[in-house]
Amino acid sequence: MTGRVVEELAVATGDDMHELGIRLAGMLRGGDLVVLSGPLGAGKTTLTRGIGDGLGVRGPVTSPTFVLARTHPSLQGGAPLVHVDAYRLSSAVELDDLDIDYAHSVVVVEWGSGMLDGVADSWLEVDIVRPTGADASAAGAADEDDLDADEPRLVTITAHGPRWSDPA
Repeated sequence: MTGRVVEELAVATGDDMHELGIRLAGMLRGGDLVVLSGPLGAGKTTLTRGIGDGLGVRGPVTSPTFVLARTHPSLQGGAPLVHVDAYRLSSAVELDDLDIDYAHSVVVVEWGSGMLDGVADSWLEVDIVRPTGADASAAGAADEDDLDADEPRLVTITAHGPRWSDPA
């Protein structure tokens, strides 16, 4: 499904990525799906942490790499945040097997690009490009401090499906 680019922006720091997450949370409600794409160290978990803060969920929001999915209940009576790390999943079927309550939760899936067949008819896709970090990481030259370093990221937010259709 072809989407509609709703925003392209440069994000200078980790704090700015967190703030973008808080801003995105203001647009989200139960039943929404957000798919994050980008290289290691791009800021996917930082963005999700901001979404969690904006939704007012119980934290801390950390990467669910080894548990695959972590649910953060709302502390304000809103929708819970379900944070999924799909890096080790190979298909939409495996994602569906996690038995996530998509209808009532805000679901954020890291590494979920290409895994949405039959899972959802609407979602936001957030693509994060880290020009220098991505090159260094791919070459194996980046150490852990490099992955956390502040450097500009290019973020593209694309809306897919009827939930995000253009009202114009």
